[in-house]
Amino acid sequence: MPAFKLDSEGRGDVDAALAWHDDDARATIATLLLDCAHLRGQLDMASRCLSRGLTRGWRPELDRTVDDGSSGPAHLR
Repeated sequence: MPAFKLDSEGRGDVDAALAWHDDDARATIATLLLDCAHLRGQLDMASRCLSRGLTRGWRPELDRTVDDGSSGPAHLR
């Protein structure tokens, strides 16, 4: 299956993801959870490879911090 790409027909990200899975919400959520797990593993591996000097002490975090709503798309706040 080719990689999911957002379409430019004006559909929202959620609608596009559901359409990719033939409007099967459970399949859409399952895919998103698998993608999340994969990306968390990639982030963990990358953070082990980064030296503290390269990132000036910054380390990526696996969990999101509490967002005050000032960043990100408005429909996700």
